[in-house]
Amino acid sequence: MAQTEKKGGLLRKSSASKKPLKEKVVLMYDEIFTTEDPSKCNPRFWEELFLMKVNLEYLEGKLEVLDGEELMKIKDNINCLFQHCIQALGEEHPIRVVNALQTLCALIRGVHQKNKSTSGFDIINMLVGFDKAELCMKNLMESLDSLLCAEGSESLKSLCLKLLLCLVTVTDNISQNTILEYVMINSIFEAILQILSSPLSRREHGYDAVVLLALLVNYRKYESVNPYIVKLSIVDDEATLNGMGLVIAQALSEYNRQYKDKEEEHQTGFFSALTNMVGSMFIADADEKISVQTNEAILLALYEAVHLNRNFITVLAQSHPEMGLMTTPTSPVPMTPVTPLGTTPPSSDVISSAELPLDADVQTSNLLITFLKYSSIVMQDTKDEHRLHSGKLCLIILTCIAEDQYANAFLHDDNMNFRVNLHRMPMRHRKKAADKNLPCRPLVCAVLDLMVEFIVTHMMKEFPMDLYVRCIQIVHKLLCYQKKCRVRLHYTWRELWSALINLLKFLMSNETVLLAKHNIFTLALMVVNLFNMFITYGDTFLPTPSSYDELYYEIIRMHQNFDNLYSMVLRLSTNAGQWKEPASKVTHALVNIRAIINHFNPKIESYAAVNHISQLSEDQVLEVVRSNYDTLTLKLQDGLDQYERYSEQHKEAAFFKELVRSISINVRKNLAFNTLSQELLLKEFSTIS
Repeated sequence: MAQTEKKGGLLRKSSASKKPLKEKVVLMYDEIFTTEDPSKCNPRFWEELFLMKVNLEYLEGKLEVLDGEELMKIKDNINCLFQHCIQALGEEHPIRVVNALQTLCALIRGVHQKNKSTSGFDIINMLVGFDKAELCMKNLMESLDSLLCAEGSESLKSLCLKLLLCLVTVTDNISQNTILEYVMINSIFEAILQILSSPLSRREHGYDAVVLLALLVNYRKYESVNPYIVKLSIVDDEATLNGMGLVIAQALSEYNRQYKDKEEEHQTGFFSALTNMVGSMFIADADEKISVQTNEAILLALYEAVHLNRNFITVLAQSHPEMGLMTTPTSPVPMTPVTPLGTTPPSSDVISSAELPLDADVQTSNLLITFLKYSSIVMQDTKDEHRLHSGKLCLIILTCIAEDQYANAFLHDDNMNFRVNLHRMPMRHRKKAADKNLPCRPLVCAVLDLMVEFIVTHMMKEFPMDLYVRCIQIVHKLLCYQKKCRVRLHYTWRELWSALINLLKFLMSNETVLLAKHNIFTLALMVVNLFNMFITYGDTFLPTPSSYDELYYEIIRMHQNFDNLYSMVLRLSTNAGQWKEPASKVTHALVNIRAIINHFNPKIESYAAVNHISQLSEDQVLEVVRSNYDTLTLKLQDGLDQYERYSEQHKEAAFFKELVRSISINVRKNLAFNTLSQELLLKEFSTIS
């Protein structure tokens, strides 16, 4: 017997001896795509349509081949189809609801594809008609809200969220998607919160819910009052906020795990073996960048939660077992397409950490630690545009955290010590730190480590000036808190001082190249003022008096760099060029550093001469420093512990607009046909009651 094959809605005999037959649903679609009312000849047309398995590909394909004029001719039938879809959402039979949801996805995407150049109002008219738009969209949103909040099928909820994501992301710039006005008026915010607060719903749908919320928050956020922003900012329910935190932590942990797996595979793979065989000939290849797709969508959700909701700050420190050490079920995971921005959700089968028992042998973690590890990976390579955006967003999130009083309280809490294994960029002149040797310290130490790591590893021709400025600002804000609250942090401050001095050295060595693109004096001034902060207030927050002595030792030891910087800024500030004013600010900021160098250097030389020592040891220099503090005169500098608070609308609007655009494009790509496949859904609803 000849095998029957199916393709594009056509049924045909493999022998191809007869004319291809069309599926019944395809024939019904063809009737809709005529100017006649399909229910005229068949009063049960719409009822029968939603019992048929949807052919998404055919329906979208039909819309795609029509031009604008042809589409307008069948507008009444499109409106009718849209309205009957909405009516079907209220049906008791789940198969009708499933088919209606999928048909809506195809309709919305198909019509938008045809109307890219036209205004949103034309699209609303094409889908529902102006006269019925308000009522239809109200009914649609109410039906989706009911389905999301109901006790029923998880598959239906998943499809509802897919439809909403489809609705939100049909335009690249979501603020131009005027259909979202109806999503603003008929809010589904409470339904999203309900998903996040329930362990079962969160496991199944948490990722989609969080991404949907992040996108909705960004709809016309600077032009009008967005109810999702207002509502997110006042959420105070602990279960909901913790649920949101767990979804974000799970997605970031998944990224960290994938990176670690690739790193291990890379180290034990072909290149390692080859390098061992033939020496260092292939070292550049062996150190090639390990690439795992970044996840800007989930990072945006974390940013909005931290930035808008002060109650969410407490979630950052909620302890849970290390997610990377969790065992995951071996049940098969549905395949989803991988997108350039990694907006594919992590496996929904993974049990969220809050629902796991704590084990004394398992390293405790929290969302902040997971985020810091994620940041340490994406900030390694800023040459790639997506990673640059991810790195920038990580630093913006850390800026918000560094400004928050409560966040600083737990960052600096001596009773909250963690071992944070940050990823470090492979560099030839340093050995890889062993994970087991990491000490348990307050979380602020990991933040400072991350900043030091960034400073040390990004001194290159394509200099990421913006990221450096943010990095130094974060360090400054943390120091301001320590000074204000007199927190004496036991940290290896020398590593930070050394990194900052090397940064100044780099700026001077590459003065000509960098000045062609950047105002390097802004950054130099910030670095010098960090040293001024230590000099002026270090006695209030450095852990011991000897730490303060070591600061002076480092300044004296590296005095040549400060002397060279002074010569450079003096030269430029005495000229009438464009850098006169910014260079002169650095000149004035160097006054105390120069005073220290000019005061102690003669004393050290005198000590060496009297004691006939050609080269003094560190202890001998420190002895000279300690015995000559009394005669040192420093100027009091104002405003060192002041800073401008972060403001998104005034400074970052363009960045977020572009970021949300790229996320929207990639979420849309991720809603491919196989993610809307009916196979699993129809298994669940195999019988109609």
